[in-house]
Formats: sequence, structure tokens, C-alpha cells
Amino acid sequence: LGWACWKTYVGRPETDWARKFAMTLLANGLSAVDHHEDSLHVQEAELSMRRRLGDSEDNILVVQGNLATTYQLLGRLEDSLRLRQKVYSGNLKFSGEENEETLVSALNYAVSLVNLERYQESRKVLCKMTPVARRFLGDCNDLTLRMQIMYATTLSLDEGATLDDLREAVTTLEEL
Repeated sequence: LGWACWKTYVGRPETDWARKFAMTLLANGLSAVDHHEDSLHVQEAELSMRRRLGDSEDNILVVQGNLATTYQLLGRLEDSLRLRQKVYSGNLKFSGEENEETLVSALNYAVSLVNLERYQESRKVLCKMTPVARRFLGDCNDLTLRMQIMYATTLSLDEGATLDDLREAVTTLEEL
């Protein structure tokens, strides 16, 4: 379906919304069937095109987030982390803390830090943004709960965790 969409709209100007959407659909389709390397090339081309055309920062952040996911799937964890940090910082700058995209990007950034066993850095992000999620989205919101679970995970996976850290992890999970 992605290829069909791309073939239909590839002849249109780069500025055409349908062509941009076709690139996104093609990249997502390739990723859905585990052709992540091919998806990566499409996403890199899309990001380059959107920058060249002066697309909105919001749209560029979305493409960078998708690209970070693909890097992660390919095992390129440092590249993924670099983009996750850019997306998180960009969302903070343009949308503020009390924004669902900012909160999602904070969680994604924290997960990328955990993937590289940088638990203390991940906890810093989560300690800053989880209270925002609780206040903005509520205690029972799925994103808020995932942030709390990730916080407990960072405590329990850290080899330098103290007994108090492990107790805090258990307490965090018990309170959910």
C-alpha cells in the first residue's frame, strides 16, 4: 500500500501535502514489515526534504521522532538517543511542559537513556516530567502510568541501586 501511494504521488511537487504524506506512509509501511533499513532511507530523505522546504518545526520533530524509533529498531541506540533528546528539547521549547507530545517525547527520551543504561539521567527526566503528567493528564492516564513504571524500572535496573532505591521502586509500583 505504501509503494502504491508513493507511486501515485511521486510526480507531484515536493511541496504537495499528498506527496509528503506518501513518503510517511511508505516509511511506515516498510517499517511495519520489518524493512527498517529501507524505512530509514525514506525517513532520512523525508527529513532532508522537509528541512529544505522550511517545513514547520512541529512536523520536523515528528519526522525526527519516527527516525529515532527506526534507529532504535536497527540497534543504533546512540543515534536514537541523540534524536530523542532533540525532539524532547524541541517540544519543550515550542509547546511547553503541559503538552501531551512533550510528555510522550520525555518518556521516549527516558527509555532511550535506559536502553544505554544511563539510569540516573533517565530518572532526572522522569522526576521532572512525571509530576507534570500527573497534574496535566491525571494519575490514571496511560502515559502517566507508563512514566511511573519507567521510573521504577530505572531504580531496579541500576546496578548501583541502594536498598532504599529498590524500596522506592516497589512503593512506586504498589501505588499505581
